[in-house]
Amino acid sequence: MSTRSEDVKEAAASAVKSKKELESHLANLSGSSRRDRQNSAAVIALVAKDAPDKLTPHLNDIIDALNRPEAQTRWEVLDALSEMVPLDSRTCEKALLGAETALFDEDSGPLRLSAMRFLCTIGTTTENRSEKVWPLIDEGIQCYHGDLEFLDMLVCVIDFSAGKLSPQVKKELAARMKFDADNGKGQLKKRASQIEDNLSK
Repeated sequence: MSTRSEDVKEAAASAVKSKKELESHLANLSGSSRRDRQNSAAVIALVAKDAPDKLTPHLNDIIDALNRPEAQTRWEVLDALSEMVPLDSRTCEKALLGAETALFDEDSGPLRLSAMRFLCTIGTTTENRSEKVWPLIDEGIQCYHGDLEFLDMLVCVIDFSAGKLSPQVKKELAARMKFDADNGKGQLKKRASQIEDNLSK
């Protein structure tokens, strides 16, 4: 696994420097090889962290990769899109449908977590978007409460709670977190309480 992650890091570093290599990875996203799609999506997720501006012209191709069947390609792409939101939130908004499908994927915890991260990230940008994504975030909180990835999802919701939320979303999120903030234990209580604190500022 570490060898593969080193390979991905090297490939991402090369793609940042070489337009041709970057375009090759972008082309792989719609290619017929599942392995190539997954590997290139992992490279693009790293490029998005290190040099998101290189990917801005290709956002529509990245969003299109949410239509691939395998979970890994989609979670890598959602992670890339979360990094791209600050650069072009309007285009990233086109990924909402794919993110919704990913959030309720029954087979992949990492995919659900990446979807929650993307929805929370784009939801912080404007009050209008917070209202658009809140029903999905709310349903995710209810569906996955107690699941393996739930505490990590709450980290995303902490970021969401500090964003530009509409008064109605703030009110409903506070109500949703109240039980865990009052009665939860350990990290669950801590994170729910942090969300409450952010909302009261």
